[in-house]
Amino acid sequence: MVDRYRGIFAAALTPMKSDTGLDLDRVGPLVEHLLSQGVRGLYVCGSTGEGISLTSGERRELAAEFVQAAGGRVPVLVQVGHNSLAEAQQLAEHAAAIGAAAISAACPSYFKIDSVERLVESMAMIASGAPELPFYYYHIPSLTGNQLSMPLFLQQATERIANLAGMKYTTTELHVFQRCCELQSRRFEVLWGVDEMLLGALSVGARAAIGSTYNIAAPLYNRLMDAFEAGDWEAARGYQLSSVELVEIISDYPFHGALKRIMELQGVPIGPCRLPQAGLSAAEAKEMEQRLREIGFFDWSR
Repeated sequence: MVDRYRGIFAAALTPMKSDTGLDLDRVGPLVEHLLSQGVRGLYVCGSTGEGISLTSGERRELAAEFVQAAGGRVPVLVQVGHNSLAEAQQLAEHAAAIGAAAISAACPSYFKIDSVERLVESMAMIASGAPELPFYYYHIPSLTGNQLSMPLFLQQATERIANLAGMKYTTTELHVFQRCCELQSRRFEVLWGVDEMLLGALSVGARAAIGSTYNIAAPLYNRLMDAFEAGDWEAARGYQLSSVELVEIISDYPFHGALKRIMELQGVPIGPCRLPQAGLSAAEAKEMEQRLREIGFFDWSR
């Protein structure tokens, strides 16, 4: 089995100025904070990082800044998916040039891909931009609309994508995730992507996970993984329940705006979101903070 990564990877938020331009000066402090919290890797320009809302030039700048800030201490995976496959291929080339550890790509979402064969062909084009880097397909059907069989994709893609390492799996079908993990004698590294179901994923074979709330609660998830490894299921369930409660609260507000507000409350301001993502009103921010205090978030998130 490909087994490069273990632990939690933050789907990194993107620091922005008040006018929603990139705030590259805040990338370094953000990386230092995440590493201090026990994050084992960074996934940049993804859904949490508003990568699809950035220009290609901004994505290059941002990825380079994260790689430089990480300084080889943790791997940086760069999400290069784009509705233009040619742009995605060029972003992959850039990721290789700046020293990223791997590339990942969601499929185009405007013109839907209607067959596994077409998906393989499209991802092969992107992956060819950085043939020396491991490639992870980013499966997130809630945003791309792609409901194709992922086990079948992995099986067919093996023949076309020489640098295929695995997948970032962001949907709740644990049985399909397990099937992907077990394919070809556990050949593929399948990175779990649903934070509030991490314990279930660990129980069927996950070794590493990439998630949004790892930005704000990495210590909780590290304790969860430690309890799982120690066979302490009662403690692990308790930690997972805290995660479920956290995600339930955040999901009642504009999600990206809520994450960035919580980062600010934790002393790591990274600015607003870019349209079409929304921020929180003052009333929403106050209400959310109170609800987080009621579940003890500011105690167990550190």
